[in-house]
Amino acid sequence: MDKQPIQLHPSWLMHLQEEFQKDYMIALKFKLQELKKNKIIFYPRGSQIFNAFNLTPFDKIKVVILGQDPYHGPNQAHGLSFSVPNSVKPPPSLMNIFKELQSDIGKTIDYKKGNLEHWAQQGVFLLNTTLTVEQSKPLSHQHYGWEKFTDKVINVISEHLENIVFILWGSFAQSKKSLIDSKKHLILTAPHPSPLSAHRGFFGSKPFSQTNNFLQSKQIDRIDW
Repeated sequence: MDKQPIQLHPSWLMHLQEEFQKDYMIALKFKLQELKKNKIIFYPRGSQIFNAFNLTPFDKIKVVILGQDPYHGPNQAHGLSFSVPNSVKPPPSLMNIFKELQSDIGKTIDYKKGNLEHWAQQGVFLLNTTLTVEQSKPLSHQHYGWEKFTDKVINVISEHLENIVFILWGSFAQSKKSLIDSKKHLILTAPHPSPLSAHRGFFGSKPFSQTNNFLQSKQIDRIDW
């Protein structure tokens, strides 16, 4: 979110252009520019803040996986919920996602590679509800205005698309259920994959096979997880 205009895929701009003109988004942009000016480090870098939107065009969405805020360690966040770049060791929550994936569909996983861009490119929209975070301070940008923006994003997806699978892990993600029309979409819920809660029902929840079975029932191409 630097001084140049927002670089967003045209399919998203159709629905969100006006949002960027609103006072809260202008204030948010100013806030991030001030942090940069004061040499405060936050993640991801500016060019990757809207990575999820640019890797998954609006009209290609099949699945939404909702995260809370980006990873707050150096080089971890790259604009996709739960994902890390190729050179970075997968964090514990992502390791648990991979364990459930392997258990659910029998896929052999390379546990050293946590980059989920191949999901995003197939229509899995990896959205964090807060799109930036200060280094080493989880949830530090939670009240900057991002959630107002991402609530709008969820609402727009629900309203304008059909047969989307929304995967909501943990109580925070599940608090967004009211933004989703359950008559048009499938909502899958489970505890968060964090080591603190995964044993409470995340393991064994089978989100990946459930997603593909639903897509197939609607004559939509399955995800190659």
